[in-house]
Amino acid sequence: MSRTNFETLLEAGCHFGHLKRKWNPAMAPYIFMERNGIHIIDLHKTVVKIDEAAEAIKQIAKQGKRVLFVATKKQAKEVVAEKATSVNMPYVTERWPGGMLTNFPTIRKAVKKMANIDKLMSDGTYSNLSKREILQISRQRAKLEKNLGSIADLTRLPDTNSDPNCVDYIIPANDDSNKSVEVILNAICGAIAEGLEERKAEKVDTEAAGESAEGEAAAKAPRKRGGKARAEKAAPAEAQPAAEEATEAAAE
Repeated sequence: MSRTNFETLLEAGCHFGHLKRKWNPAMAPYIFMERNGIHIIDLHKTVVKIDEAAEAIKQIAKQGKRVLFVATKKQAKEVVAEKATSVNMPYVTERWPGGMLTNFPTIRKAVKKMANIDKLMSDGTYSNLSKREILQISRQRAKLEKNLGSIADLTRLPDTNSDPNCVDYIIPANDDSNKSVEVILNAICGAIAEGLEERKAEKVDTEAAGESAEGEAAAKAPRKRGGKARAEKAAPAEAQPAAEEATEAAAE
């Protein structure tokens, strides 16, 4: 079953592309036609690509991996932050941090710095500082939170590229419309939620299977001990005739 349809994408304005003079020739396979100098995206292909991307991202979430959402355009920032938060995934909606891709270790240092400030606040050290120091640290923390807050748990280097030839799962659609972005995110985040639920269900099944195996092992253990006890009790009875024969022989 498809996660969206042609009519839904059309209504959201997903079919509007860039002006012809600003287009990327690599997008040619996804262009349906040109109208008034604007490219019209083939939404039939978009539906297929959304399903492909959604299934792939579902498996990523099912494996317990993180998905980074990025949108610094004004019309997409709010909806991206909302949808990413709904599935507990990191996102970047403010100015793209310098070195995010080319110098990721530096970004991790900034995140660590933010974590250290949080530690100062929680262990009591913060209260021993002067008002000026507290103000400076608070401002620094607010700045770090604005730029890095949602990627604090991101431990691996993300990957991105605007060239469709270098993207594993391209979704050709209008990214200048809030409604267009929201429709696509609904499908993607829905897939992530499914992946997380399936991972959770599999984990429960695995734990239940482990408990069942332990229970069976525990149930078998007493029977073994009981059997051994019975054998030990039977031994004297079997040895009794031999003892009587030995006594009779001695009497003779």
